[in-house]
Amino acid sequence: MAAGVGGHDSGPGEDPGPDWVPSFELLESKLHPPWTGQDTVARTALVDRLLAAPAARLVCVVAPPGYGKTTLLAQWAERRSGAVAWVSLDRRDNDPTVLLTYLAAALDRVEPIDPQIARVLASPGAAASATLVPRFVAGLASMTRPVTVVLDNLELLVNQECLDAVAEVALRLPTRSQLALASRARPSLPEAVSQPRGQLLEIGAEELAMDELEARALLELAGVRLSDAEVTELIDRTEGWPVGLYLASVGTAGEEQRAATAALSAGNGHPVAAQPPAALLARLSEPTMAFLTRTAVLDRLSGPLCDAVLQVSGSERVLESLAGSNLLISVDRRDQRYRYHQLLRELLLAELERREPELVPELHRRAAAFLEGDGLPELAVDHLQAAGDAGEVARLVAALAFPAYAGGRVETARRWLRWFEDRGLVERYPRVAVLGAQMEALLGNPSNAERWAAAAERGQAAAPDRTLDASVALLRTFLCHDGMAGVRADADAARAGLAPDSPWVATALLMEGIGHLLDGEAELAEPILQRAGEVADPLHEQGRARPGQPVGGHGPAHGGDRPPA
Repeated sequence: MAAGVGGHDSGPGEDPGPDWVPSFELLESKLHPPWTGQDTVARTALVDRLLAAPAARLVCVVAPPGYGKTTLLAQWAERRSGAVAWVSLDRRDNDPTVLLTYLAAALDRVEPIDPQIARVLASPGAAASATLVPRFVAGLASMTRPVTVVLDNLELLVNQECLDAVAEVALRLPTRSQLALASRARPSLPEAVSQPRGQLLEIGAEELAMDELEARALLELAGVRLSDAEVTELIDRTEGWPVGLYLASVGTAGEEQRAATAALSAGNGHPVAAQPPAALLARLSEPTMAFLTRTAVLDRLSGPLCDAVLQVSGSERVLESLAGSNLLISVDRRDQRYRYHQLLRELLLAELERREPELVPELHRRAAAFLEGDGLPELAVDHLQAAGDAGEVARLVAALAFPAYAGGRVETARRWLRWFEDRGLVERYPRVAVLGAQMEALLGNPSNAERWAAAAERGQAAAPDRTLDASVALLRTFLCHDGMAGVRADADAARAGLAPDSPWVATALLMEGIGHLLDGEAELAEPILQRAGEVADPLHEQGRARPGQPVGGHGPAHGGDRPPA
């Protein structure tokens, strides 16, 4: 479920969230640890070790995939008496504004954060300011309640600004607070964070490996009955690797189970076989296999989404059944949303490519259509990119990039634009090229702006699109190729080509006024700039009143008020 920070559905007795909204919709499931119920093996000894180290300001759980890092931290969070702020990271968090907004949302549920933090994060151009991270961490000084902040999947953060932000947060949390990180590799953090004696607790693969008691509990949950000798052999083969034990137990027994364990690695965290070991899933029926492989294209699973992707009905009942058989992880019990274990998903995707490679793009297109219709067009972009549908990606990016930029998510907008650049598609989509040029010009990167503008001109020359005339004219005002007279002429042309209610009319007026002002014509500039303010004020209020919709553009759910590009 997507929600503004204060806009998610709250159950009885739950905190309804803060009274501010970010510049984009948050995924509520990212702010909760996965459900750990009776179908999960209790890692009691490790949880006790974590509970016994309250002085450790930094907890690092580091191991290859499949060692139960997330499960351990979720069980710890359940048993802790203090407050926990949880964020499950994904690759979309490689944007400082996105990462800090999720952190703010998680912390605000523990104790109201400084309102100034909320205003900074939701303001247009937030990420363009070099003071974003310092201002965020300075605002943490107002927090008085100790808190444990859990960041899961830290290895997905590759943006250095985001990693620096994590380090700063670790240093500025309230007294007696802890930062817990789950990662495939040891995080590179400053010595000030990781070196103080007694303040760092590390748990690695050796500690996470299951002992005989835990292995037997896992197998019993999966309905697998083995002799003591067989359990010992299984542990020896997998070296206690939890997901190896799990995959070996899924739907298999007897000789098939032993064949499955033989296909697993000896503790290095990866299956040896290049193809999914057939024995792991041999006991599953063909309809179940089809369901599993085809829905593996989804990061998160829900009944309606799976119905749309598979073009069937009744997926919710299937998901409940699979969750009961330990094939799915529940990420939101209230809304019945699930995910596959990462390595199981990789096996299923490989099997899908082997069985039905021609179906993969269509599955992604169906997912994109559902998500866009459900008000989640940004998630639809990911699926359309996976489908290789550049035309549809361009359509959505044209609607989404500038609102993202205006809400401070510069890296998010750039990531969408880079997708076209990396594939040599910029000239084919001049509307996207114009957006890239406008954005880089506003960010003060003239060489990048000129590169994108040149691509836009080549694209326009190859396939003229008269609907882009106003956009190109406005772009020229930013590049200022022909002096102030040219800026004024281009601004006038842009304004003439824009709809009267376009949010870009104010920008065109601003540039026209600046053209007069820089030519020493203050008396001509004053009424134009005043008019620009009059046009912009209602848009500003409209953007503030519309959660997740910053000034600077309107997403597809709100109709035709899109940026001119």
